[in-house]
Amino acid sequence: MTRLPHRVLGALERFNAAHPWDHNARYHPWILRQLPRRFGTALDIGSGSGDLARLLAARADQVQGIDSDPVIISRAQRLTSPATPVTFTAADALTGIPAGPYDVITCVATIHHLPFTEALTVFRRHLAPGGTLLIVGLSRAQSAGDYVLGAIASPLNAATGWLKNKGRRAPRPVSMTALTRPAEMSFSDIVGDAHDVLPGARLRRRLFWRYTLVWHRR
Repeated sequence: MTRLPHRVLGALERFNAAHPWDHNARYHPWILRQLPRRFGTALDIGSGSGDLARLLAARADQVQGIDSDPVIISRAQRLTSPATPVTFTAADALTGIPAGPYDVITCVATIHHLPFTEALTVFRRHLAPGGTLLIVGLSRAQSAGDYVLGAIASPLNAATGWLKNKGRRAPRPVSMTALTRPAEMSFSDIVGDAHDVLPGARLRRRLFWRYTLVWHRR
């Protein structure tokens, strides 16, 4: 995350564990701002407990959420009203995407679990002409800019967790129960590979150890 002393990092990790909050949900409003008020179909890859899929359903005619974990898919189904136009399926993101194409494809904190260029190629194939692909991903810190953003994010992360939990200890949100792993690709490598597969894609470093990618298919 950052080059802070181990003692400081340990204290921050203990504090953050006591005051957790969902870093990925922070980017849901950003995702919605990139999209039109109404669209036809959406695919949320790595849908987890379904928070983003349910937000997309307020604008879409039909949303498909997929996740490789059948347990969390069952949880998403329980949390979703039958009247909501969302279908959740336990499926592999590379080989099990239900037939599209889709006007919107989202992928939040999932692509670092997948072969990057292969995943982008699959997502591109399932995106309808004129459609939008939105990715919020994790990258490995490498450059000075990465470490500066990490140093800024560390106290902000603790303060946000404290404020969101009103200073009290709290359990991990349902949306954070899935297992994750550290990112292996640096941001510069991600940018290079993304532009090879998705010419014209826009990528930006973001706070809280995230980056965003936006691509519109012509």
